[in-house]
Amino acid sequence: MLEPWIKLTINTTLLTLEAQSVIGLRLAQIAMGQGTPAEAHLMMTEKMLAFMDAATTVASGGSAHAVVEDYRRRVQANARRLRTA
Repeated sequence: MLEPWIKLTINTTLLTLEAQSVIGLRLAQIAMGQGTPAEAHLMMTEKMLAFMDAATTVASGGSAHAVVEDYRRRVQANARRLRTA
């Protein structure tokens, strides 16, 4: 009975840590003068699209687990992209 909640808690915690990593990568790029307006625009666009997808998931009966998993997938993709940039 507690297993789904524990899994959600762990995935949410991991999402938080991964998001902080992406924030750190973006701030490092900005500090080194590598930040671009295109990156800032992409960041905002991605946030709006992720929110819309999360709202759609919830509105169609999806779970919090699905929302967190989708956010984690997006954040991990950003981290990979920023590490190679």
